[in-house]
Amino acid sequence: MNYNILFIFGIAVVVIAGVIAMPAIKNLRHVFRVPEGWTGLVYHHGLYMRRNNAGRHVLWGYGWTMNLIDLRKTSLLVAGQEVLTADSVGLRLSLLVTYQVTEPVKAAHETQNWLSDLYNATQLALRAVVSGVAVEALLNQRLEIGAQLLARVQPEAAKIGINVLAVEAKDVMFPADLKRAFADVLKAKQEGHATLERARGESASLRNLANAARVLEGNPALMNLRLMQSLSAAQNAGSTLVVGMPGGFVPLKNGKPATSTEAGESN
Repeated sequence: MNYNILFIFGIAVVVIAGVIAMPAIKNLRHVFRVPEGWTGLVYHHGLYMRRNNAGRHVLWGYGWTMNLIDLRKTSLLVAGQEVLTADSVGLRLSLLVTYQVTEPVKAAHETQNWLSDLYNATQLALRAVVSGVAVEALLNQRLEIGAQLLARVQPEAAKIGINVLAVEAKDVMFPADLKRAFADVLKAKQEGHATLERARGESASLRNLANAARVLEGNPALMNLRLMQSLSAAQNAGSTLVVGMPGGFVPLKNGKPATSTEAGESN
């Protein structure tokens, strides 16, 4: 009988101890979830241990932490940077930097804030490139400017585990007085093109008239036909047309130019 009591008492002690120890056991179990496209840097008491890829991870013990880093391609807007061109024109440019974290351990451990470092490297590259380019070349060679910026930013970003894929000039903002100057130049160019086109049209028209005059001079009968066409058009339009016979008018008889005697008889 005493053995049964002791057995029951032992079971009770074990159950009570398990209940008391349950919170402590839960504290020893750490569950981390890493989303797709991310990576997890695992630390034990602040010391880096390893990388965990996407999925569910369980760690036992005290002092485990995880730092999640996004590995997907993303963009950084570097907005409103004031720079001077080679001809001392002040501009405001905004850039769009496309990048991807390729070495998360280096990005997390080599610098305090890798995103801020990338931003600053892009700013410095922009000032260095634009300071050697005139404002007109900057407008006409935006793709080339982007390639130069990329060549400068990529090596600096690689030092902190970042791969810069592209750097593009998103917006170029001019001072108000420079905007007016460009508008005046554009207006003058358009007016010049319009004047040139008008001159070309008038020249072509004069050439056509000269050709027509030479044809009429060589064939007087055509002048009569042209005159009759004009009279017929005026009659159909309901208008009254008063004309004098031109000095070179040649009357027709039976479809042929009449002689002077026949012309007199017809008059």
